[in-house]
Amino acid sequence: MTLRSTEKPTIAFYGSSLLSSYWNGAATYYRGLIRALAGRGYRVTFFEPDVYDRQQNRDIDPPDWCEVVVYDGTMEALKRATAEAGGFDVVVKASGVGFEDDALLEALLDAASPEAVRIFWDVDAPATLAEVRAAPDHVLRRTLDRIDMVMTYGGGDPVVSAYRAIGARACIPIYNALDPQTHHPVEPDPRFSADLAFLGNRLPDREARVDTFFLEPAKALWHQKFLLGGSGWGDRSLPPNVAWLGHVATRDHNALNVTPKAVLNINRESMAAVGFSPPTRVFEAAGAGACLMTDHWTGIELFLKPDHEVLVVRDGKDVAETLKGLDMARSREIGRNALARVLAEHTYDRRAETVDRILVDAVAARRAEVAA
Repeated sequence: MTLRSTEKPTIAFYGSSLLSSYWNGAATYYRGLIRALAGRGYRVTFFEPDVYDRQQNRDIDPPDWCEVVVYDGTMEALKRATAEAGGFDVVVKASGVGFEDDALLEALLDAASPEAVRIFWDVDAPATLAEVRAAPDHVLRRTLDRIDMVMTYGGGDPVVSAYRAIGARACIPIYNALDPQTHHPVEPDPRFSADLAFLGNRLPDREARVDTFFLEPAKALWHQKFLLGGSGWGDRSLPPNVAWLGHVATRDHNALNVTPKAVLNINRESMAAVGFSPPTRVFEAAGAGACLMTDHWTGIELFLKPDHEVLVVRDGKDVAETLKGLDMARSREIGRNALARVLAEHTYDRRAETVDRILVDAVAARRAEVAA
């Protein structure tokens, strides 16, 4: 069977969750990209396991631009869900699904049609590559010869080279971006009034950097107000001028980004070390017109211009000094510049245009190969 020129390949996407951002930083990425692909005529079905209380903490209802299949966190349910992959033109297994990832990958490779394009989509490439290097018998290393391509949401040439070195046929970064329908300027909300806000779950690979870039400056600027959002910080001792918000639903992200004088992005250690990995928070903040301050990582200038569209800091002292010299007029100017840049160059529509070309060509090539 060949696709008619007006048809797009159908996609089965197995990821952590489309419906919930609870302990699931990839949700914004999935939503933005899949919505944009739907706008180009793709029919995507997203399969997600019912684990980590995500279904009890949904941010959105099942959307009209994607069919969502929620399966129980059991091996029996996983087998039923993966059996459905055989009916799709493209089968995607994302990293970090959260339930039996290794078994899920192997089951999907077995279930996919011979004509299907098989993709491993890595939303945390530095962590995945570290695991693979440490385990010669890692399931991904063993199955890369059955995977047509690896896509990542960051990492640039270092990640591409690393994946090619362990046997990937192709590795293509599809960077995070902005969905203007979800993240956009709103009126400030007094609940989020502060000098500096940081939103991020408490993770081992990030906590030391949160100490350095957020909590230490808060101690130094004891007369200024700091806001900390995200899960897992409840039992952490915080300076008295730091208010913890707990989990912040996506519906409040725009207000949280635009209300404080500045918002801080802190990359996880592995992401900062690799570089070329702007997290979703960068584009969410810029899309709301926020004044974004970020820790330094190689490649930032490819996405936002330092001192014009973003403030780049290298340590906690830098954060404190930058914040002391920042007034609201300068804050708003940086926010306006960042918003203009991401709308022009970094939307999910732009990313989907790239993915569209890749998938159409890959499906045609696979079908020609099978037919030969």
